[in-house]
Amino acid sequence: MKKAIKIIAWIAVPIILIIASLYIFKVDYILKAVRVTYLTGHKTAFLEDYTYFENRTISHGVGQPWKTTKDYNTIAATPELEKTHQELKTVAYLIIKNDSIFHEAYFDGYDQNSHSNSFSMAKSIVTSALGKAIMQGYIKNLDQKVTDFLPDLKGAYASELTVGDLASMSSGLSWDENYYGAFSITTQAYFDTDLRNVMYGLEINDKPSQKFIYQSGDTQLLAMVLEKATHTSLSEYVSEVFWKPMGAENDALWQIDHKGDGIEKAYCCIASNARDFARFGKLYLQGGLWNGTEILPKEFIEKSIHLRFNESPQYGYGWWLNTYMDKQMYYMRGHLGQFVIVVPEDNLIIVRLGHIKGEQTKTDPHSNDFYVYVAEAYKMLEQRKK
Repeated sequence: MKKAIKIIAWIAVPIILIIASLYIFKVDYILKAVRVTYLTGHKTAFLEDYTYFENRTISHGVGQPWKTTKDYNTIAATPELEKTHQELKTVAYLIIKNDSIFHEAYFDGYDQNSHSNSFSMAKSIVTSALGKAIMQGYIKNLDQKVTDFLPDLKGAYASELTVGDLASMSSGLSWDENYYGAFSITTQAYFDTDLRNVMYGLEINDKPSQKFIYQSGDTQLLAMVLEKATHTSLSEYVSEVFWKPMGAENDALWQIDHKGDGIEKAYCCIASNARDFARFGKLYLQGGLWNGTEILPKEFIEKSIHLRFNESPQYGYGWWLNTYMDKQMYYMRGHLGQFVIVVPEDNLIIVRLGHIKGEQTKTDPHSNDFYVYVAEAYKMLEQRKK
């Protein structure tokens, strides 16, 4: 018995000391990170992880079902597209042509009503909320200072930071966009239970408005601005100004840092479905109009889908930009390969949700699966003409 007690002590004492040190050094969020990811068989955030966090509901109103084309789902996915679906574990893929669904496929037990983590596609929605807040007069314009809403923001250049800098990823914020590092600020922001405090602990130490640097912290600060400006939670605001008027057919869930008055993890983490995510592509494609009603100003949309910095033609204000097949396109993008792609020239929207993202090189800011989802959609659309 004594020997058994000694063995237990040898095992338990180091574990207790490790856990205690995590709390002492204020990195106890790692315990939740391990529990949610590694102990569930994952190495990073995953599509269903919203079930492990507190969530706030984005309520829907009267649903407006998508129309389908006459030849809906009569054209099979190309072999290359099927191969990509299998290799990258797609769960949803939609092709919407002329405001009607042409092709729709679901995998891995998912269907048109299934919730799936959007990850950074949420950034485009937060930026849309900024446009709406400007339209409603809560925020003056893209040049309004962030410290008008967050006076406690720190850093040598905090007073120069504008809401437009946050939307265009040019804040100068001290941030490490590392999804796999246990001690990175991105990991802490994902698992910490006091996200506002985490953000106030960071500083604006580089001059804003100078260059594009993709940082999730920019969108989180923007969410804090919107919360102060609109005097409501981001989920409630998005519900009232987008989800309900755009006819979403299902409630969505937005992860928050803690129950009660917690704040949304705004740089990510809206759990919804392909059909409802596609509505933001439709809104932008229609220049901010929905059933003849202006939801967003056309001028704001045009600003969002055009580059701000010549050195970074891949990004505008909350939306990714690309030219492919001699066509201008813009898109929402999330970790692990979530996409809502808009090709305005052809009145086309492509949605892909899934478990794995394609390869992305240092020379191309767009992952290789993006090109597959677009090129194969066009091949399928061509087949309908034969």
